[in-house]
Amino acid sequence: MGILDRFSDIAKANVNDLLDQCEDPSKMIDQYLRDLTEDLIEVKQETAGVMAEETRTKRLVDENVGQIARFAGLARKALAAGNEDDARVFLAKKQELEAEGADLAVIYGAAHENASKMRQLHDKLVDDIEELNARREMIKAKVSVAKTQNLVNEYAPRTDKASGALDAFDRMEDAADALLDRANAAAELDRGPVDEAAALEEKYAGMRGSAAVENELAELKAEMGL
Repeated sequence: MGILDRFSDIAKANVNDLLDQCEDPSKMIDQYLRDLTEDLIEVKQETAGVMAEETRTKRLVDENVGQIARFAGLARKALAAGNEDDARVFLAKKQELEAEGADLAVIYGAAHENASKMRQLHDKLVDDIEELNARREMIKAKVSVAKTQNLVNEYAPRTDKASGALDAFDRMEDAADALLDRANAAAELDRGPVDEAAALEEKYAGMRGSAAVENELAELKAEMGL
């Protein structure tokens, strides 16, 4: 696999496949950003190398063009001096250089195309990293909200259970009240019927005691002349 194909695969990495392997997208995006940053370092180095190769081949093309022009000029000077044999030598060299120039042009064209593609891949990685950095906090916020919602969903049944327990306690309290009422009623029945005559006797017995006291008090007052 060539360098361009390899880094094309990096640039087109399937994020969805990576996310499918992770339960927490916020952790996955952190890992993906770390991987992309490492890839960017490598791509930057490779891009610099490809661009340097483009520059080198362009320099060879320019040098070749300059040499062709120089030998063409020498051939003219030789003809002007009446030296056709020298002109033939210069023209032969010129044609040799032109053949080399054709090959150099092809090489430079490929180098230029490679450099352009690598620069595009480099720029795409930079853009991807910037976009993911901008979206990372939003993604993490969504994950946090989702976790909170899951927690609410988890505790909701427990709340329902507590409500059911309260209802059960209400029923048990009602049963306890009923038992207490029955016990009080039984205790009242155990005391038997009320003896009204005995109750009145106690009332008047108390009154007799009060009358005796009043009589003795009156006697005492009489003795003292009060």
